[in-house]
Amino acid sequence: MRTNYNEILKQTIRNLDYIPKVLLHSCCAPCSTQVISILSDYFDITVFYYNPNIEPQEEYLKRKDEQINLLKKVKTKNKIDFLDCDYENEEFKKIAKGFENCPEGGKRCYRCYYLRMEKTCKVAKEKKYDYFCTTLSVSPYKNSYILNEIGSDLEKKYNIKYLYSDFKKEDGYKKSIEYSKKFNLYRQNFCGCNYSKNREKI
Repeated sequence: MRTNYNEILKQTIRNLDYIPKVLLHSCCAPCSTQVISILSDYFDITVFYYNPNIEPQEEYLKRKDEQINLLKKVKTKNKIDFLDCDYENEEFKKIAKGFENCPEGGKRCYRCYYLRMEKTCKVAKEKKYDYFCTTLSVSPYKNSYILNEIGSDLEKKYNIKYLYSDFKKEDGYKKSIEYSKKFNLYRQNFCGCNYSKNREKI
């Protein structure tokens, strides 16, 4: 039986005796809505926009602007900030090389998750955050088991706590769609890279 990462998150929250700082990797504004709604009562959040997989650059910038606009609209109990990155599309192309023909949701995607989460982890460590995390598990197209395994590996490698989670649980994805409508957010019809353009809306 696989680990219930949603219950682990709940237990982590119950055991908090202070307001920790979390560096939250966000793939896009729509996915971040539900995650922010869950975490913002218990954490100071910095939304970290590192998505070198998104192509073309115009799409990347459009999604980034939408993320920034959301943070101007959303009301949170605790502090919420935004941290930007360089585009770094060449870094994605390096890790995708040789995996171009993998099926969507397969090994190429796992390498992409690792690329983005490792960057988040490194920055969180450098800037002395208490936790790092990602919004990716809110999508039904993302494997939460793989994501949390990556988080566990990075936690050990860099000695910084990973916030275990499965944000699609308890209708998380459905709620993210509802929030997207509420805030009139742009919802893309592919995950990010050119290989994913034939997928349904994330």
